[in-house]
Amino acid sequence: MPPTGTGVAVIIPSYKVTRHILGVIAAIGPDVERIYVVDDRCPDQSGAFVRAECRDPRVTVLDHAENQGVGGAVMTGYRAALDDGMQILVKVDGDGQMDPALLPAFIAPILAGEADYTKGNRFYDLEQIGAMPPVRLFGNAVLSLLTKLSSGYWDLFDPTNGYTALHATAASHLPFHKISKRYFFETDMLFRLNTIGAVVVDVPMDAKYADEVSNLKISRIATEFLFKHVRNFGKRVLYNYYLRNMSLASLELPLGLAMLLFGTIFGATHWIESARAHVPTPAGTVMVAALPLLMGMQLVLAFLAYDISSVPRRPVQKKSLFRRNA
Repeated sequence: MPPTGTGVAVIIPSYKVTRHILGVIAAIGPDVERIYVVDDRCPDQSGAFVRAECRDPRVTVLDHAENQGVGGAVMTGYRAALDDGMQILVKVDGDGQMDPALLPAFIAPILAGEADYTKGNRFYDLEQIGAMPPVRLFGNAVLSLLTKLSSGYWDLFDPTNGYTALHATAASHLPFHKISKRYFFETDMLFRLNTIGAVVVDVPMDAKYADEVSNLKISRIATEFLFKHVRNFGKRVLYNYYLRNMSLASLELPLGLAMLLFGTIFGATHWIESARAHVPTPAGTVMVAALPLLMGMQLVLAFLAYDISSVPRRPVQKKSLFRRNA
């Protein structure tokens, strides 16, 4: 019989992972109450394969009529787990990259009330980073910087890491229908979590690469990711600094950007005119351009300093508990 009362569910999006998925399920310990395998219109029919070969009574197989991407598969698993009353929702890939033995480390901060969401970070142990392919290493470093800016979680790294755990209370506040369903899913989750003030914690884990096949094509998603990062940054600033709250930082950012823009345009215009006339630019003109640039940069840096200090610190699960008690 499956364990009861733990409230822990594991969601496994299944797409071209037939070689590994049974081993992943077998390695999941007894502290997990439910396991949801989501067949995302897998060409290998991994859902039917699990139904035929897996004897674990905790397993429920869910099928998509159309491929929805990893995000869509995870959202389907989240909804099923929430409907069944699960309290902690863990997402594990079916390709064997994520060690199920680490599940307690992902669950512990949530159970202790220290976090609403935990995610893996393969960059803690510098000795283990060498196991990561160089292209992925560079890509993760760039994406981490962009994600810090767009999500507001400046203390996190390795944003594309899909080994995650989520508290049901935080999940109930997320707009599942708006979260990206494809490869931007993990990054978009962080943005959405920030907008509800959820606390997110990194969990150290080793990089592990074997014979799994990645379906991610960097050349196809680079432009898409950049656009979505810019969009999420704009939305986050609007939500957190103008709609929900206003502070000195709400003035620093627009004033700083306006000064930077004015200084750049004014300086460039007069430099071009002076170059065409073959005369030196007057010192006064240089100062008029340089002063807004310097002041604008200081204001933008002040905004970033405020933003970095504003990372959510109080878990949503505790806020919701207070509201229920009140």
